[in-house]
Amino acid sequence: MPTVTQPKNAPGDFLVDYEEKVFEDVKAEPGEKALVTFHTVAFEGSIGFVNLLQATRLKRKGFDTTILLYGPGVTLGVQRGFPTLGDEAFPGHQNFNKQIVKFMEEGGKVYACRFALQALYGHGEGALIPGIRPISPLDVLDIVLLHRKAGAFILDTWTL
Repeated sequence: MPTVTQPKNAPGDFLVDYEEKVFEDVKAEPGEKALVTFHTVAFEGSIGFVNLLQATRLKRKGFDTTILLYGPGVTLGVQRGFPTLGDEAFPGHQNFNKQIVKFMEEGGKVYACRFALQALYGHGEGALIPGIRPISPLDVLDIVLLHRKAGAFILDTWTL
């Protein structure tokens, strides 16, 4: 029978080389833009939260960064909580809200489709996190096209 001689992992151990960076740290040139779109449901996987972190990182790299919430993506931008709005019912319950607020506090812009809010999810504009701007469903394509025309970096977030 083989024996394990490797000591068990312990808090504070390093399992990977987290300090090595392979690629240069890219920063935005003056005037560069980024758009991160979300067509994903809150809490239905990690991609929504991961790309909120990416949007914040793009902003910190100097990009004029915008978030677009449409379709099920509007669920990332609604106020939540239990037993009252803002309460964290379980650890991580407010991670979407907190990250969006942080993004906006750092100068990022967030837009949410009115059609998805009402027709798909039964929310009104008052359900959005303060600071998120509701837009017409006709603006959803135009915001993407405007960013494309500006040569922006566009990161699309989808789940099926």
